[in-house]
Amino acid sequence: MVGEERRRTPGRRDGGRRSARRVLGSRAAYSVRLPAPPRPEPPAPPAEWTVPWLRVAAAFSWRLILVGAVVYGVFSVLGSFQLIAVALFLALVVTSVLRPLTDLLARFVPRPVAVAVSLIGSLLCLMALFALVGSAVADESGRLLGDFRGGTLRIQQWLQRPPFRLRPGRLSALQDQLTNYVSAHRSALLSSAVNEFGRVVEVITGAALALFASVFFIHSGENLWGWARDQLLPAGARDAWDRAGRAAWHSFAGYTRGIIIVAATNAVLVGVALLALRVPLALPLALLEFFAAFVPLVGSPVALAVATVVALAGRGPLTAACVLVLIVVIGQLEGHVLHPLVMSWAVRLHPLVVALSVIAGSILAGVIGAVVAVPLVSVVWAVLRALRPVPP
Repeated sequence: MVGEERRRTPGRRDGGRRSARRVLGSRAAYSVRLPAPPRPEPPAPPAEWTVPWLRVAAAFSWRLILVGAVVYGVFSVLGSFQLIAVALFLALVVTSVLRPLTDLLARFVPRPVAVAVSLIGSLLCLMALFALVGSAVADESGRLLGDFRGGTLRIQQWLQRPPFRLRPGRLSALQDQLTNYVSAHRSALLSSAVNEFGRVVEVITGAALALFASVFFIHSGENLWGWARDQLLPAGARDAWDRAGRAAWHSFAGYTRGIIIVAATNAVLVGVALLALRVPLALPLALLEFFAAFVPLVGSPVALAVATVVALAGRGPLTAACVLVLIVVIGQLEGHVLHPLVMSWAVRLHPLVVALSVIAGSILAGVIGAVVAVPLVSVVWAVLRALRPVPP
């Protein structure tokens, strides 16, 4: 009985197993999850109940206000350290001009010798140019005094004729008012002269600092940039900032070399024209035109206006009219020929951007701001283009 029961037990187990096995063609049951019904969107807040263009204008407005605040803060900081900022700017200008010459000389002589030769040679050339201008002024001083006296009389006679018709008594009254003003404000003028002497000391200090900094920039500027990049920036941002820094330097150096070429061309043209018209002080006026051309759109007309006054006093109204024509011709030549051709390697800005930059810089920082504004905008635009992601 026990054996039969044991024989039946496996059968029961096998039958149980057979009954537990799945039938071919069958599948396990599973549940299907239906998608949840969409939730209703919450109503827009009352601040969003505006027309789309007004929201876009508001978004751009606060961004522009933020950019303006940053720019104003940068200029305020630079204004507090104006002497250092101007000295470093001049050092960068000197570096952008003399770096190619130093690299060329470094192929034949050691790098420190090349830096010394380029800097000392440039200083000697600049001093020789100023000595030549001083010598020209000293040689013509006697004749110029007589020419200016005669020119002043010619100007008075010209103002008495149409269309001005100023009476001689009115001109004498203007001269008396000028004399009385000088005598009444003598102490204030003397104080201004003392302040200007302090300015001269600041200029000399800034020039010495610029020369000192330019030595290191020319000799090892890339090493200084690499040290600042590795020590001051996190590892993830070094490549982007290195690309931005190189783009900024390329734009600044290109603009500086281009504006120097444009200024030299303008000075040569003005000098030749003034010599042809036999205007007094032609060489100093040409040098004034060279330095004034560093202020785009404004400096060149101002320098030529001074040349017009000198031509009017020294040679008469006809020569002054010829100088006025020269202002128009050189302005057209500079705007339509020199800038597009010479400055093609630098960042080209729209004339409206240049004009607004010069005006804004002059409002914030005077003459220095007008000089620095355009290269600063050029550098900022180059950095933005370098940091812009490349489309796939």
